[in-house]
Amino acid sequence: MGKKLTYAQAGVDVKSVRKAQASIRRALEATLRLRKGKFGELIGRFGHYASLIDIGGGRALAVHTDGVGTKVLVAQLMNKYDTVGIDCVAMNVNDLICIGAEPLALIDYLAVQKPDERMISEIMKGLVKGAKMASAMIVGGETAVMPDVIKGAVEGKGFDLAALSVGVVERKKIVTGKEIKPGDVVIGLESSGIHSNGLTLARKVLFERGKMKISCILPTLRRSVGEELLEPTKIYVKPVLEILENVEVHALANITGGAFGKLRRFEEYAKVGFRLDKMPKPQPIFEVIQKLGSISDKEMYQTFNMGIGFCVVTPRSQADKVVKICKKYKVKATVIGEVTRQIGVKIKNLKGKWISL
Repeated sequence: MGKKLTYAQAGVDVKSVRKAQASIRRALEATLRLRKGKFGELIGRFGHYASLIDIGGGRALAVHTDGVGTKVLVAQLMNKYDTVGIDCVAMNVNDLICIGAEPLALIDYLAVQKPDERMISEIMKGLVKGAKMASAMIVGGETAVMPDVIKGAVEGKGFDLAALSVGVVERKKIVTGKEIKPGDVVIGLESSGIHSNGLTLARKVLFERGKMKISCILPTLRRSVGEELLEPTKIYVKPVLEILENVEVHALANITGGAFGKLRRFEEYAKVGFRLDKMPKPQPIFEVIQKLGSISDKEMYQTFNMGIGFCVVTPRSQADKVVKICKKYKVKATVIGEVTRQIGVKIKNLKGKWISL
C-alpha cells in the first residue's frame, strides 16, 4: 500500500502547532494584566476548551472561536455548501459546553474568492440549521471578498468559514477537570463520522494516494467519498446541558484536533490518566483511510475521533444516567474506559493491542 502516512507528512505537524501555540500564549499573557482586578478579568487560564471572563453576579462569559478547516475544500469539490455551516457551529458550541457553558450566540466570518450569491446563501442555510440545533443565536457576521488570498479547490468557489462564539456559565458550575478521580468512567458519545478534523490527512490519502474522485462510491461506505466526508459534525449541546443539570460531571472533552490526545490537557487540573479499553468499532470511513494510507493505529487515534466525538467523565454510579439522557436525544453513548492514577492515555484497539498517546 506504500509508505505509511502521518498527519505531519500530509501538511499538519501537530508538534509544531503546539510549539507555536506556546509562543502565542506567552505573547498574549501580557494582555491579561489589562483587566486584572477589574470587571471582565480572566478566570483561570486560557488554552482550555474556552476562555472564561468574569461578568459579575456569580457568572462568567465563555468565549471561543473555531472554523471548518479544510472540509471547505470537500464542499467546493462537491459543489455542495449547505452543511459546512453546521460544522462551523458545532466546532464552536461543542467546545463551549466542555467548560459547562450554555451557548448563547455566534458571529460568523466568511471569506470568499468571489461573491457567489448561491454559494453564500447555501452556507448561511447550514449556519442557521446548526444554530437551531444548538439553540444559539447568530447575531452578526462579516463577509470578506479576497480573490488574492482565498483560492480554494475550484476556481471561483474558494472560501473559508469560522465563527466567534459566546456562552454563559455560573462560576460554581464551571467544569475544568479538577474534580476527576481515579476510578471515574469515561463515556463516549458516538460521532457522525469524520467531523471536521483530520481532513487534510483524509484528503491526502483518498484523493492523492487512492486516486479517488469525489463521486467514487465504495461498497463499505454505501455512498460517495464526498458525501461521507461532508457528513456534518454532530452537535452535542442539548444532551450535554441536560447531563450537566442532572449528573455529577467531572470533565467533558470534545474529541477534535489531536483526537484522544485531548484528554491529556486534564493533566493540568488533575494528575490522572485514561485507560480506554472498550472503544467501539469506528465507522467504515476510518478503516478505508487507515488501510489506503497504511496509517498506524497510534496516528489514527491521535488524528481522528474514531467514532467517538465527545467524552463525559463521571463517577461510575452516574454512568447509566448519562447513557439514558443521551438515548433520549438519539445519541448513542457507552462506557469506553476509566480514569487511572497513571499519567497518559492508553487505548486498546480492536485487535486487543494497547496504544499509548
